[in-house]
Amino acid sequence: MIGQSVTVIVDRPLGSRHPYYPDLVYPVNYGFIPGILAGDGEEQDAYILGIEEPVARFTGRVIAVIHRLDDVEDKWVLAPAGSVYTAEQIAAATAFQERYFRTWIEI
Repeated sequence: MIGQSVTVIVDRPLGSRHPYYPDLVYPVNYGFIPGILAGDGEEQDAYILGIEEPVARFTGRVIAVIHRLDDVEDKWVLAPAGSVYTAEQIAAATAFQERYFRTWIEI
C-alpha cells in the first residue's frame, strides 16, 4: 500500500475534538479509507500530513504505515504527492494519539 494513491473520508478534521475524549484535539486531519478493512474489522484509518486546514476528504499518497504492536490495527499515513517525511517527523505529528501504543513506522 505504501506509494499507492487513496482517498480518505475525514471524520475528524484538524482542530476537532475526539468524540469520547474531548481533551484530545486533532492537530492533523484524520479519517478512514472506504472499502478497505483494517485488523479491527472497521475501515482503514489514516492520518493526513501536509494539509494545514480542515478538509472533508483528501486524495493523496500513502507514505507510511504505523504498526501498532499492542493493538489489532495499523494506521496509514497520507500526504500530498511529492511530500517526504522521516519516521521521526511522522512519529511527532501522530504522537497525540500514538503515544498510547507501542509502534514502529514503516516507510
